[in-house]
Amino acid sequence: MAGKHQNKNDFFGQVYEVTKLIPWGSVTSYGAIARYLGTGKSARTVGWALNASHSGGEFVPAHRVVNRNGLLSGKLHFGNSTTMQQLLENEGIHVEDDRVVDFIEKFWDPSLELR
Repeated sequence: MAGKHQNKNDFFGQVYEVTKLIPWGSVTSYGAIARYLGTGKSARTVGWALNASHSGGEFVPAHRVVNRNGLLSGKLHFGNSTTMQQLLENEGIHVEDDRVVDFIEKFWDPSLELR
Protein backbone atom coordinates (compact mmCIF):
# COMPACT_ATOMS: atom_id res chain seq x y z
CA MET A 1 0.00 0.00 0.00
CA ALA A 2 2.88 2.39 0.66
CA GLY A 3 4.44 4.49 -2.07
CA LYS A 4 3.78 7.36 -4.44
CA HIS A 5 0.26 7.77 -5.79
CA GLN A 6 -0.92 8.71 -9.25
CA ASN A 7 -4.06 10.70 -8.54
CA LYS A 8 -6.12 12.25 -5.78
CA ASN A 9 -8.85 9.59 -5.84
CA ASP A 10 -6.30 6.80 -5.50
CA PHE A 11 -4.62 8.61 -2.59
CA PHE A 12 -7.95 9.31 -0.88
CA GLY A 13 -8.88 5.63 -1.21
CA GLN A 14 -5.60 4.57 0.34
CA VAL A 15 -6.14 7.02 3.22
CA TYR A 16 -9.56 5.45 3.79
CA GLU A 17 -8.14 1.91 3.78
CA VAL A 18 -5.51 2.80 6.40
CA THR A 19 -8.07 4.69 8.50
CA LYS A 20 -10.38 1.66 8.53
CA LEU A 21 -7.55 -0.35 10.12
CA ILE A 22 -7.18 1.92 13.17
CA PRO A 23 -8.29 -0.26 16.07
CA TRP A 24 -11.32 0.66 18.15
CA GLY A 25 -10.14 2.73 21.13
CA SER A 26 -7.02 4.01 19.34
CA VAL A 27 -6.08 7.18 17.48
CA THR A 28 -3.48 8.13 14.91
CA SER A 29 -2.41 11.37 13.26
CA TYR A 30 -2.75 12.79 9.78
CA GLY A 31 1.04 12.79 9.49
CA ALA A 32 1.37 9.15 10.58
CA ILE A 33 -0.98 8.10 7.79
CA ALA A 34 0.89 10.28 5.29
CA ARG A 35 4.25 8.79 6.31
CA TYR A 36 2.87 5.25 6.04
CA LEU A 37 1.66 6.01 2.51
CA GLY A 38 5.12 7.29 1.58
CA THR A 39 4.06 10.93 1.31
CA GLY A 40 5.28 12.33 4.62
CA LYS A 41 4.61 15.96 3.74
CA SER A 42 0.98 15.38 2.79
CA ALA A 43 -0.68 15.39 6.23
CA ARG A 44 -2.96 18.22 5.12
CA THR A 45 -4.08 16.17 2.10
CA VAL A 46 -4.86 13.27 4.45
CA GLY A 47 -7.11 15.70 6.32
CA TRP A 48 -8.83 16.72 3.08
CA ALA A 49 -9.38 13.06 2.25
CA LEU A 50 -10.93 12.39 5.63
CA ASN A 51 -13.17 15.47 5.34
CA ALA A 52 -14.41 14.09 2.02
CA SER A 53 -15.04 10.66 3.57
CA HIS A 54 -18.18 11.92 5.30
CA SER A 55 -20.00 12.19 1.98
CA GLY A 56 -19.21 8.63 0.87
CA GLY A 57 -21.49 5.69 1.39
CA GLU A 58 -18.93 3.66 3.33
CA PHE A 59 -18.07 4.24 7.01
CA VAL A 60 -14.54 5.53 7.54
CA PRO A 61 -13.66 6.06 11.25
CA ALA A 62 -12.21 9.53 10.59
CA HIS A 63 -12.89 10.48 14.21
CA ARG A 64 -9.85 8.36 15.15
CA VAL A 65 -7.47 10.69 13.29
CA VAL A 66 -6.23 13.77 15.14
CA ASN A 67 -3.34 16.17 14.68
CA ARG A 68 0.22 15.42 15.83
CA ASN A 69 -0.50 16.93 19.25
CA GLY A 70 -3.67 14.94 19.84
CA LEU A 71 -5.96 17.87 19.05
CA LEU A 72 -9.35 17.26 17.47
CA SER A 73 -8.50 19.61 14.62
CA GLY A 74 -11.12 18.06 12.31
CA LYS A 75 -14.02 18.28 14.74
CA LEU A 76 -16.00 20.81 12.72
CA HIS A 77 -16.36 18.29 9.88
CA PHE A 78 -18.56 15.99 11.98
CA GLY A 79 -21.82 17.93 11.83
CA ASN A 80 -21.36 19.76 15.12
CA SER A 81 -18.46 20.63 17.39
CA THR A 82 -18.99 17.79 19.88
CA THR A 83 -19.64 14.74 17.66
CA MET A 84 -15.96 13.82 17.19
CA GLN A 85 -15.35 13.97 20.94
CA GLN A 86 -18.46 11.90 21.63
CA LEU A 87 -17.38 9.22 19.16
CA LEU A 88 -13.92 9.03 20.75
CA GLU A 89 -15.33 8.94 24.29
CA ASN A 90 -17.67 6.12 23.23
CA GLU A 91 -14.47 4.16 22.52
CA GLY A 92 -12.97 4.93 25.93
CA ILE A 93 -10.72 7.77 24.77
CA HIS A 94 -10.66 10.65 27.25
CA VAL A 95 -10.80 14.12 25.68
CA GLU A 96 -10.32 17.44 27.48
CA ASP A 97 -10.25 20.86 25.83
CA ASP A 98 -10.42 19.22 22.37
CA ARG A 99 -7.29 17.14 23.05
CA VAL A 100 -6.85 13.39 23.56
CA VAL A 101 -5.61 13.19 27.16
CA ASP A 102 -3.84 9.84 26.86
CA PHE A 103 -2.62 10.48 23.30
CA ILE A 104 0.70 8.62 23.61
CA GLU A 105 -0.92 5.53 25.14
CA LYS A 106 -3.75 5.50 22.57
CA PHE A 107 -1.56 6.32 19.55
CA TRP A 108 -1.55 3.70 16.77
CA ASP A 109 1.28 4.07 14.24
CA PRO A 110 0.48 2.41 10.92
CA SER A 111 4.18 2.33 9.98
CA LEU A 112 4.83 0.07 12.97
CA GLU A 113 1.58 -1.88 13.01
CA LEU A 114 1.15 -2.55 9.26
CA ARG A 115 4.57 -3.85 8.25
